[in-house]
Amino acid sequence: MRFTTKLKKLASGEGFASAARHVRQFFVGLVSPSRVKVDEIIASIESDGFREICRRYAVKNPGGSPKKYLDLKWWIRVNVERARELRMDSPPRLRILDLGSGGGYFVYLCRWLGHDAIGLDIDKHPMFNELTKLLDVPRVIWRIEPFVPLPDLGEPFDLITAFLVAFNNFRDNKVWGVAEWDFFLTDLARHLVPNGRIRLELNRQPDGKPFSSEVKRFFESRGAKIDVYRVDFTADRLAPSSISPAAR
Repeated sequence: MRFTTKLKKLASGEGFASAARHVRQFFVGLVSPSRVKVDEIIASIESDGFREICRRYAVKNPGGSPKKYLDLKWWIRVNVERARELRMDSPPRLRILDLGSGGGYFVYLCRWLGHDAIGLDIDKHPMFNELTKLLDVPRVIWRIEPFVPLPDLGEPFDLITAFLVAFNNFRDNKVWGVAEWDFFLTDLARHLVPNGRIRLELNRQPDGKPFSSEVKRFFESRGAKIDVYRVDFTADRLAPSSISPAAR
């Protein structure tokens, strides 16, 4: 991580939140050691096929482009941390949907841990298409649009994730407001089991914040637990009571 990024985190308070998360994870790890072996996961991906993808797409300074995801060691460790935060490295077996799955690292990790996981994304980026194929992870091709429901995805999910996604940007870089998020979250509720949950990790917008104050208040009104740019929901608070997931 670049030094300037660390300084921004400290200035925003995000660094303190991150430190608190790591402390919590440390003590959880003492009580229940993780079965996720980072080096084993990395070794399972570092093949001739992966090296060929790197040869054709890697650049020295990828910045914010998709090519940054070829830094395998960094992104596998990021996804392992996500899995540990979500308590996925211990039973039970979950059915998981990863929105904006990119190259498929998180879906691959979920399946490595024994979960039933699929991704959902557009097929715009050839590098992501090749990584997904190399990792042999299932993926639904779909573009998430405001006020458009997700397709039929089969059985409901225990967990729906969306990490550092761009689908909440639309129409000349304008970002989703309350109306778009309300439709989206209510639609997600129909894809969750009654005790299901959602984890969103949102990118910063041009003003440096992951969402507006209005959207933050809306998230909280739907029962969200917010930790800087991480937002967690549970199924029982997402849908209006008249159409709750349990009633479907």
